[in-house]
Amino acid sequence: MNNFKYILFLLSVISLFFSCGNNTNSTKDHLVFRYNEHKNIGSLDPAFAKDNADIWAINQLFNGLVQMDENLNVQPCIAKDWTISEDALTYTFALRDDVTFHPHQLFGKDSTRTVTANDFEYSLFRLCDSKTASPGSWVVNNLWNIEAKNDSLRIILKSPDPSFIGKLTMKYCSVVPKEIVTYYNSDFRANPIGTGPFKLKRWEENLKLVFRRNDQYFETDINGDQLPYLEAVAITFLPDKQSEFLQFAQGNIDFVSGLDASYKDEILTASGNLRDSYEPDVNMIRGPYLNTEYLAFFMDSEIPEMQSLTLRQAINYGFDKQKMMTYLRNGIGIPAHGGFIPKGLPGYSEAIGFSFQPEKAKQLVQQFKTDTGINSPEITITTTSNYLSFCEYIQRELQKIGITVNVDVVPAATLKDAKANGKLDMFRASWVADYPDAENYLSLYSSKNFAPNGPNYTHFTSQTFDEWYQSAFTITDTKVREALYTKMDSLVMANTPVVPLFYDEVVRFTRKNVTGLGINPINLLDLKRVKKNK
Repeated sequence: MNNFKYILFLLSVISLFFSCGNNTNSTKDHLVFRYNEHKNIGSLDPAFAKDNADIWAINQLFNGLVQMDENLNVQPCIAKDWTISEDALTYTFALRDDVTFHPHQLFGKDSTRTVTANDFEYSLFRLCDSKTASPGSWVVNNLWNIEAKNDSLRIILKSPDPSFIGKLTMKYCSVVPKEIVTYYNSDFRANPIGTGPFKLKRWEENLKLVFRRNDQYFETDINGDQLPYLEAVAITFLPDKQSEFLQFAQGNIDFVSGLDASYKDEILTASGNLRDSYEPDVNMIRGPYLNTEYLAFFMDSEIPEMQSLTLRQAINYGFDKQKMMTYLRNGIGIPAHGGFIPKGLPGYSEAIGFSFQPEKAKQLVQQFKTDTGINSPEITITTTSNYLSFCEYIQRELQKIGITVNVDVVPAATLKDAKANGKLDMFRASWVADYPDAENYLSLYSSKNFAPNGPNYTHFTSQTFDEWYQSAFTITDTKVREALYTKMDSLVMANTPVVPLFYDEVVRFTRKNVTGLGINPINLLDLKRVKKNK
């Protein structure tokens, strides 16, 4: 704590220094929303909206046909409504006629122009153009054709994909103006012109990024008042999470996302509540996050422990996930007692997972010993330093049921490469949804997606699963498809290629004077409805 207070003092001095040279009028502070990113933003071009830092910034600048609400429902955006053909191949969108791009001299004397269906045709085809080299090209790799006519856009797919409408909510699918992209070429990353609630004012890479209010923004609130409410957004780039939290504690930034080990015990009690010292000034918002943290077995491993369904089941039964979350995450996160599909996403079921049953785990370990003649089963979990505490906890608990556990800590890049190339027998991993459909999670178990050519890092294979997975694409009835997703998840868990650890939660800390921030399971930052009181 003494070290914490010492850093707080140093940052107070630094903040005082910077505030003396700040031109911002303090009387307008309530009109500026400030937050921090831990790494530099790579691009403000939506075609490259891959990392969370980029996505958050790009979301303030750009819009797409549709958008996601806080409950994962697809809502109108630039498209005011749409229809989907019965065969789920043709999507027809009716566009608003009052959406304009941010001002730019290339638009001529009016300095702006209205968005048309042709702009979306260009933007989506640009996304799948190999010259663009967008990491989001996979979103539109099922496109057959796009037909643009005035205020109507028709998208035709090669094969049915009920999740396509959800994929269109991703920032990759934002509309961009062809003439501006052509003019700037690769420099469009630093000269973004979109339709969003804010527009770029200044970007000093690794130092500061500033957006200003778009006075011509098309969305309004329920009272008919124009959005956004804020005048500006200011983003800083402090790489250290503890320093970021201290800036928040001093009131220099307005919100912090996530729970880092460096400050979790400072702000939260062991049960996950705000400490009394923070209650007067801070609000905590939490909710489900579409992120499953898990341990994975490499099913093609030649090690008997990995090949054994019995031992894999014992590991699933062998440690208390609730206790793990209480002591290692201050209660933030949902113990994974269901399958691989996380809680909060249609298809999730708690009935298909594993609970903590130490005696049953011991019996299964003994059965493994009897079946194989191996008297001392031993496994090695490969992880990164960020999750060492979790793996050490699992190590201690599994030793109680008769399994020797080694923990190998490697850099993140090494782990990523090794798991993709089948070099690890057991490893820690996580899967964050790109779009709100359980197919996103189940794709990890399709035999077509064997790593390194896909996300099936376990090399799990099942003919029944593959048949169900393919049939899910032809089902347009949402409830029927969700029921099939649960069956698929149940089949996976019965074969135990993974040990789900927990379903993450979005945790946001805001100053008391911030309202309207909200929270959502994909952890998207949406500032158009945020207000700051004086």
